Amino acid sequence: MSRAVETLVHEISEGLRMAVSAVRTNKLRSILTLLGIAVGVFSIIGVMTAMGVLINSIETGMTFLGANTFQVQRTPSFQTGDPKEMVKIMNRKKITYDQVLRVKENASLAKAVGMFCYTNDKVVVAEDGKKTNPNVGVSGRDIESFLANNWIIEEGRLFSQPEMNSGSHVAILGADVVKKLYSKSDPIGQNIRVDGRRYQVIGTVKAKGTVLGGGDESFVLIPLVTFFNIYGRDQEFSFKVQAEPQVLDDCMEQVTGILRVARHVPPGAEDDFSIVSNDSMISQFNEFTKYLRLGIIIVSSIALLAAGVGIMNIMLVSVTERTREIGIRKAIGAKRTNIMTQFVFEAILLSEIGGVFGIILGILCGNIIAFSLHAEPIIPYDWVAIGFVTCSIVGIIFGVYPAWKAANLDPIDSLRYE
Repeated sequence: MSRAVETLVHEISEGLRMAVSAVRTNKLRSILTLLGIAVGVFSIIGVMTAMGVLINSIETGMTFLGANTFQVQRTPSFQTGDPKEMVKIMNRKKITYDQVLRVKENASLAKAVGMFCYTNDKVVVAEDGKKTNPNVGVSGRDIESFLANNWIIEEGRLFSQPEMNSGSHVAILGADVVKKLYSKSDPIGQNIRVDGRRYQVIGTVKAKGTVLGGGDESFVLIPLVTFFNIYGRDQEFSFKVQAEPQVLDDCMEQVTGILRVARHVPPGAEDDFSIVSNDSMISQFNEFTKYLRLGIIIVSSIALLAAGVGIMNIMLVSVTERTREIGIRKAIGAKRTNIMTQFVFEAILLSEIGGVFGIILGILCGNIIAFSLHAEPIIPYDWVAIGFVTCSIVGIIFGVYPAWKAANLDPIDSLRYE
């Protein structure tokens, strides 16, 4: 038994050595052959690496929802692009202040219900004349929204209840606004202007990160009553809910029921609002990108098929060129299995070398997105393994026929071949 194993190992190592020698002998031809495999594998690994980076960025960035927390808003975070669906979503009625109040009063499983409304694209001006870009959101908040958002006051303090009730012109700044206006000074006690109105800065919110590299810290928070006094009460609201531990799903179901009644949604009709949680965000993103990934895999598979045909073509040419060599090997005792092993290994080797280059380039290019989004780079080990297996399968499938043809050459005719 040990003798048989030793013989098998020797035959495999000999076949592999000869395959490497053949690839090295025809460098240009080998490079051109493996390029097709490299392109096919590169496209698959590159896309899957990029998708992995995006999903990780969402998972990391969406932690601003916090544990046991979800957000209710009029429109979903991701849309399919279907025109009918988009029109349907845009025709939804806005969530009103009274509807959110109804949830706050009746959601017994909620630890906190924080409501907010906002207006975007504002410029914040400091007393010394420094300005932000026109991309700052001004948001009216109640005190519970800080708990529901899992915000931490880094400097200063939170709104007091009297300030909330009286509509005081006080503000709490997001990290990006602080960085832009007060990178070298203390913002607490400073005055800012937004839309010509002055606010006193009483606090700052500790930065928590971003989603997909996008800014999530460019905001000014003011008391909800203050927002009503300036921008009106007829606003579109969203709200975040922090559930009691272990009852997140039940709380979501309870809030859904309360809001459906408040918005007069008929029984059996679908919700005319969206609930966003960490899990739903990932699920929506995967659904949104499903057909993109499928399309890339199909195109890449076609590229791999074409590359496999190229390998078969090159191997057939190689068999023809090395007919005399095959005849000599058979004349000195080489078996059909030895010849087949040599040529199958050569096809697999070409395929795997191309696969390695494709995998390396795919990981590097896919992680360019990670660097551009300031996200953590990844290596999709599952797809790397799939890539190697796929390359082996391509090499075997498209290398078997040339190897079979080589193994079945008549040694006498082979030795006469010029």
